Amino acid sequence: MAAEKIPVVASFSILGDIVNTVGGDRVAVSTLVGPDQDAHVFEPTPADVEAIAKARLVVINGLGFEGWMARLTDAADYRGSIVVASDGVLARQRPGKGARPDPHAWQDPVNVMIYTRNIVAALSKLDPASSAAYKANGERYLRALADLDRWAQAQFSAIPALRRTVITSHDAFEYFGAHYGVVFLAAQGVSTDSEPSAHDIALLIRQIKQQHVKAVFFENMSNPRLLQQLSRDAGVAPGGKLYADALSAPGGPAPTYLHMMRYNIAQILVALSSFR
Repeated sequence: MAAEKIPVVASFSILGDIVNTVGGDRVAVSTLVGPDQDAHVFEPTPADVEAIAKARLVVINGLGFEGWMARLTDAADYRGSIVVASDGVLARQRPGKGARPDPHAWQDPVNVMIYTRNIVAALSKLDPASSAAYKANGERYLRALADLDRWAQAQFSAIPALRRTVITSHDAFEYFGAHYGVVFLAAQGVSTDSEPSAHDIALLIRQIKQQHVKAVFFENMSNPRLLQQLSRDAGVAPGGKLYADALSAPGGPAPTYLHMMRYNIAQILVALSSFR
């Protein structure tokens, strides 16, 4: 008889995919914030409390991303293990008052290698009998992440550094930008529940015009109206859609983290190539 799968809860879809990849057929993963949903404005439901109560492991991003998680685990009276996938990541700091870490560390695949090792360790501790399988799955995934990173580095190196500027609807790509040498300018801050001021928008429009920026993108879990207005006022046609904090549905272009990164990179490259 097959062993019963370990119930694991992951805080959002990208993390759920990584846990599924490492855990394989030994885990049953449920995700609190699903595909195309926004963790910044997530409101837990009684079903989420029940899922946490039944879990043997909860996996979170950390870095302040899941501000609602403590309330949720308290409501579920959860006494199991919680693994912070980002432990060991060198966090980037948000600009402005009260410096806080930018939570979007998964936008750099090297950081996801750290996530993967942390998840392998957590599952192996919980289920020592399957530790070899978790390690093998993790090693296979680490190789895929390294392949992704080498490909991306080669693609961006072909574009002059001064032409690598992208506009997005919220500030989720700082880790990506730092790793690949791409400048990301955002209409919103780190969280989608904030609204930019008219002054901020005016400065961004001026910068778009001065730098002749052509790469302007919506995000899958953001309201497009702000960026539509920005594109209209700056005279720049918006490009495609990027996946920032959530995967697409299974039939979409970004059903896994690896698909998401390759899709986003391809979209950005098409827009940046128009500079040439």
